[in-house]
Amino acid sequence: MQFTDAVTVAGVRRREDGYLVADARIARTGIQVYLGSEVGREDMATVRVYRPGDQVFSDETMKSAAHRPVTNDHPAEMVTADNWKQHAVGHTGDEIKGEGKFIRVPMMVSDAAAIKDIEAGKRELSAGYVCALDWTPGTTPDGEAFDAIQKDIRLNHVAIVARGRAGSEVRIGDGANDGGKDRSTWGAAPITVADTKGPDMPDNLRKVMVDGLQVETTDAGAAAIEKLTKDSQAARTALADAETKHAEAIKAKDADLAKKDAEIDALKAKVLSDADLDKRVQARADLIATVGKIAKDVKTEGLSDADIRKAVVTAKLGDTALADKSEAYIDARFDILVEEAGKVKDGFAAVVAGGVRTVTTDASADENKAYAAFVADLNPARKENA
Repeated sequence: MQFTDAVTVAGVRRREDGYLVADARIARTGIQVYLGSEVGREDMATVRVYRPGDQVFSDETMKSAAHRPVTNDHPAEMVTADNWKQHAVGHTGDEIKGEGKFIRVPMMVSDAAAIKDIEAGKRELSAGYVCALDWTPGTTPDGEAFDAIQKDIRLNHVAIVARGRAGSEVRIGDGANDGGKDRSTWGAAPITVADTKGPDMPDNLRKVMVDGLQVETTDAGAAAIEKLTKDSQAARTALADAETKHAEAIKAKDADLAKKDAEIDALKAKVLSDADLDKRVQARADLIATVGKIAKDVKTEGLSDADIRKAVVTAKLGDTALADKSEAYIDARFDILVEEAGKVKDGFAAVVAGGVRTVTTDASADENKAYAAFVADLNPARKENA
């Protein structure tokens, strides 16, 4: 279990280098009263905790008070090497002594803001430490009854506070009543009889904003709220980042699917239907037949339609005629060749195109004259002598 005790800074003085040094009584023997909720006993309104001298002044407890970080208010977490630079404003010395029922610890504050706070009247100290609670009830040598005994007290830090009591809202571990085995988050501060009489709020509370609402709480409570707020904001930021990355991944996947669909549609467009295939075959056959009429020597096997048209035009006009000519030009010249080839017709076909007619002579001509004329036409020699 972890606790805080409040004492007043004594013997404050400034050094030549500006640092502030003081003496602090940070722990004492005797009975202190805690709220049951602060020490894991919800079934009890208050708990009387006994701190015997053999525990307070043990070698391990005394050694743990040396070279501890000094903080300006209690941080919302234990002070460790990982967060020391964030929280520490000074440190305790190593001349640890027992003074009556107290442990006296020399301390030095080296942070200018913390020194200014102390000189302005912020003079109370609150020791943060861990301990084990032995839930064996009994009676002190002076005849005072108690509910539990503090054992294995180990100091973590000493906080400069406006008011020593941490308040009932400070977090306490769930395993506080495990028979002395638990060491949960520090923060339980002893209460006085006046604290248990009513719901009056203590003096020197800080006002903080929580989700737009103003809340009054102790320094330790404010620190806890600040940490929870930061953690909540970090969680929201992480969630927003995750949602953004997820949306980007979905968008990229949708783009890939759209590209695949377009490729599939393009491939489908290249597949000919049976009717289209028939048209292509017929067009090819017509082209080859046309080539046979224009340039019989041109080989069409293995050539595309465009290459066939170019071969025909080259065969008719020569390579030089097509130098640097476009495909559209070649197609046009091919069409001209096809048109010109269509104008050449068979002579006999031209004669009989209008049908066969019988030529009759004048009714006054006789058959002999017609025969003589026929013979004369057949014999050129006789025609010349005629």
